[in-house]
Formats: sequence, structure tokens, C-alpha cells
Amino acid sequence: MKYKVYIDGQAGTTGLQLRERLEHHPNIELLLISEALRKDEAERKRLMNSADVVFLCLPDEAAIEAVKLVENPDVCIIDASTAHRTNPLWTYGFPELSVKHRQEIASSKRIANPGCHATGFIAAIYPLVKMGIVSPDYPFSAHSITGYSGGGKGMIQEYETPDRPTEFDSPRQYGLGQTHKHLPEMQYVTGISSAPIFSPIVCDFYRGMETCIPLHTNLFSKKVTKAELTALLADFYKESNLVTVAHEESGFLASNHMANQNGLTLYLVGNDERMTLISVFDNLGKGASGAAVQNMNIVLGLDETESLI
Repeated sequence: MKYKVYIDGQAGTTGLQLRERLEHHPNIELLLISEALRKDEAERKRLMNSADVVFLCLPDEAAIEAVKLVENPDVCIIDASTAHRTNPLWTYGFPELSVKHRQEIASSKRIANPGCHATGFIAAIYPLVKMGIVSPDYPFSAHSITGYSGGGKGMIQEYETPDRPTEFDSPRQYGLGQTHKHLPEMQYVTGISSAPIFSPIVCDFYRGMETCIPLHTNLFSKKVTKAELTALLADFYKESNLVTVAHEESGFLASNHMANQNGLTLYLVGNDERMTLISVFDNLGKGASGAAVQNMNIVLGLDETESLI
């Protein structure tokens, strides 16, 4: 049996990545819309209500409107936009966080796919708060480096234009007003008291992401060494197929180390007094379309890694 899947917004970066993965998925039949009818509401509605799973790869306002087109109660919607990530009526699509998260995804018809920067932060901080190692009011900060594909078609074009400004050769920090759209879900999902001071940085490489959170152990609620915390994190994610904990001995961590992959690797570096917890993954993989496919597989009762490993 093949399940029917429709991607609303299949021409965007995430939509194209989803299509690439699903075209080779043995259990999926893609419902495709013709280019001429791509914005035709009646045809979109017909395809959405004919599908088992609908992916929304749209701007926030368009995603909210698209949900209204789905009248078939059996259709599962997986929204890749920011629109529903802090909505308690939607399930947050990060199955590795707990058995409960995974079970809720499996039975949900409304799933909010995590944001890329948020994925890196939450993967690192959720276990620390859950295990009581840090209190929810810990003063978190983070910087997160992304390839320019994270900015979508517009940014990709800017970076790949031959006569682009010389500033594009350098890492560029953005979100300077501390209003980045991923901050609400970082706080909401981890349960921390306030959003972290967050510094996102876009660099001149296509894909890959590295989210770094510095930690002062004298502010921990529980005293743990670097070795002990590494072991605790490894135990927390021991059942995960796509989130792993590893050691880095070379002294370097490249932000594109996990490019073209669908997993996430956590590294704890530093010493017993000052540590940095680092999530390394692909902003288009575990940070977007890879996570969406994983959630779809769970909803459909398939191997969660199908077409991902």
C-alpha cells in the first residue's frame, strides 16, 4: 500500500527537498499539481483532501490559510512554517525528546515541524532542563551558524550572484534585535523562563548548521563534570536513530560537517568549569525536510528512518 502525500509549496527550498526525498520513498505516492494550477485554490484543496499527509512549505500567513482548506478529518498536516510551533493544539514534531513526544506525533493530525536554529538549541537544552541539571531560569545564550540555503530562494540567489557585495564573503550576524522567529519555540519547548540571547550567523556555504550554547557549571543546579554530562546526554538519546552524542578530538568543528545528512550530532566541549554544548546538523535535513519526513514516517507507522538513512 502506498500513502498519498501532497506538498503545498513544492517550489520552495524545503518543498523541493521534501520532493527529492519522497520521490524515492517506497511507501509514498506524490500528488503533484501542475505549474499552471499551483496557486489555484480549488485544485490545491482537492489534492489536500485526497492525501493522507499534507506538507505545508509556505510563509506563516499562507500556512494558516492553507489549514482551512483541509476538511477531511483523516488528513495529517505537517507544517514546516513558524505558524503553529507554539500552538498547544498542534503537536511539536521532535520525537527524540521523549516517549510522550513520539506517541503524540504518531497519533496527531496536526504537527508543527521544528525550526532549524530551534532544533539545535532544543536538542541541547531540553535534556539539561528535563534532568534538572540547569534550572529553567538559567541565563542561556547561543550563537548558531547556518549555510545560506537557510534563507530560502531569495538568499540563495543573493549569495550565488557573481557580482554580489564583498560583505557576503564574510560571516554575517543577523537578527540583531533579539526578535528572531525561532525564539518563541526555543523557550516554549524547553520550558525555560526567558528566551536566550541569540546570535544567528549566516556564512558563505550552502548547507549545514552549528548551534553553540556556552555553559558555566557554577550556575548548574546539579554539579556534574564534563565526562558525566556527556554520559548523561548519551543515555538520554540512546534510543534515537537520528540524534547522537560524539566526542571531537581534533580541536575543530565544521558547521557543514553534517551537510546532506538527516541526523544531528551533539558535542560537549570545554572543561569541568566552562563547557560549550554544540549541535551539528544540516539546516535542510534535521533542520527542515529531513525532520518532516521523519515525522511523516512515524505518523504512517513506517520505519522512521525510511528514505533518510
